[in-house]
Amino acid sequence: MALGAQSTQILSLVVKKGVRLILCGILIGLFASYFVTRLLSSQIWGISATDPSTFGTIAFLVFFVGILACIVPTRRATRIEPVVALRHE
Repeated sequence: MALGAQSTQILSLVVKKGVRLILCGILIGLFASYFVTRLLSSQIWGISATDPSTFGTIAFLVFFVGILACIVPTRRATRIEPVVALRHE
């Protein structure tokens, strides 16, 4: 912001990069968990070890929490005046 960027531009930049990381993490996690469930299938009762609704729900929850983890600190940081932030450093 000290160099002329608007707070919406900074927010969109952080969210775009965050979404990329979140989606990569979800894909890696889904791939790994699919194979790990075979080891844990003896301890799961009542549902299939590879239940699609469980995988989908957890992926959505992780995505939602990840987006919040990107937006909340970024909005807080964009509310600070650039001069105050530069003086603090």
